Amino acid sequence: MRIVLVRHGETEWSASGKHTSTTDVPLTQRGREAAVGVRDRLAGREFALVLASPRQRAQDTARLAGFEPETEDGLVEIAYGDYEGLTTKEIRVDRPGWTLWADGSPGGETLADAGARADRVLARAREAGGDVALFAHGHILRVFGARWIGLPPGHGGSLKLDTAAICELGYERETPVLLRWNA
Repeated sequence: MRIVLVRHGETEWSASGKHTSTTDVPLTQRGREAAVGVRDRLAGREFALVLASPRQRAQDTARLAGFEPETEDGLVEIAYGDYEGLTTKEIRVDRPGWTLWADGSPGGETLADAGARADRVLARAREAGGDVALFAHGHILRVFGARWIGLPPGHGGSLKLDTAAICELGYERETPVLLRWNA
């Protein structure tokens, strides 16, 4: 059993570095093309379960990749609260050295809550009876990677993830491992 994580394609906000969680920003043309490229990269793969965040950018990525996903609220991006729509550079004007992973976001979701959400979706994926594809967002998928290998959610900060990237979670014998990351 393997879990394939797919980050949505590029949006105007992801291209400019704006933190995007609840704002439903569409894919750019480049993001749409990258999502079609995901289809080619996953050609021939069969999935017992395909889930996507309810946000348009994740849903569209899944569909352009050739899948009709079930919507899963547990795949939404970490809520950035007051930092929604801001870049790290803009945030650091008032909070020098800020990172989501160390400092969180005022009015946003805690990493502990995001980790618990990831754990619930991963438990569902393990019960699917075959390979699973999850279409979602950069920071929450990094939390998924950390939680899969038994690390606290904040360790997702060490797992870079580009738009339209594919990652694969699996096992070495019975040990959960990262089989592929940011490919």
